[in-house]
Amino acid sequence: MLWLWRNPACVVVGRGQKVHREVREDVCAQDGIPVLRRASGGGTVFHDRGNLNVSLVIPGPVDRPLEAIGSLMSAGVSRLGLPPRLGERGLFIGDAKLCGFAVFRTKTGLLAHSTLLISTPAERVGRYLTGPPPDPRPLDSHRSEVASLADHGLRVGLEGVTSAILAAAASQFGPLTTRKPDATERAWQRKLLTSRYHHTPWHTEGRQQDTPWTPQSA
Repeated sequence: MLWLWRNPACVVVGRGQKVHREVREDVCAQDGIPVLRRASGGGTVFHDRGNLNVSLVIPGPVDRPLEAIGSLMSAGVSRLGLPPRLGERGLFIGDAKLCGFAVFRTKTGLLAHSTLLISTPAERVGRYLTGPPPDPRPLDSHRSEVASLADHGLRVGLEGVTSAILAAAASQFGPLTTRKPDATERAWQRKLLTSRYHHTPWHTEGRQQDTPWTPQSA
């Protein structure tokens, strides 16, 4: 399953990260920028309408999870005319990161996702994220210079970027079709909204709320 989506302005931390180590909380509060937490690992990212998010769900065991999303994003960016370089947890144009990667594994499959900076200015990203800490820890973000497609001189809109990613996905996985979420997926959505994403301690501390619920009973 492939899902392309955008968020309004927000900061999103990785599953096990400490907000105070990653985020300029005072600046976010001043500007009304929410700080949220996702289920996957990886580093902290800034989202806004100038950033496209790409999520890929693959069933079964996946030996090289970052390569799955990396190859897709690399092919999509190549279609836009830029020479991408795969690096640690991201896609680079020269020394600047264009896409960041994160993954979440289960026993039955893999969720991998990527950001793709279309027009978001680097200074806007830097306004809300902290610099390298004096005491690095394993879960801290790997700080990198970032640059958008626009920064690289590529003035392409959302439609053009989306078309490139979809064409790369079709080439890699075969013909694409669209569908709506089924009843079980809607039930899981309600479960996750209750236990995590509408539960403030999830975002601030990574602590979810226990709910006596199963999707089969929804």
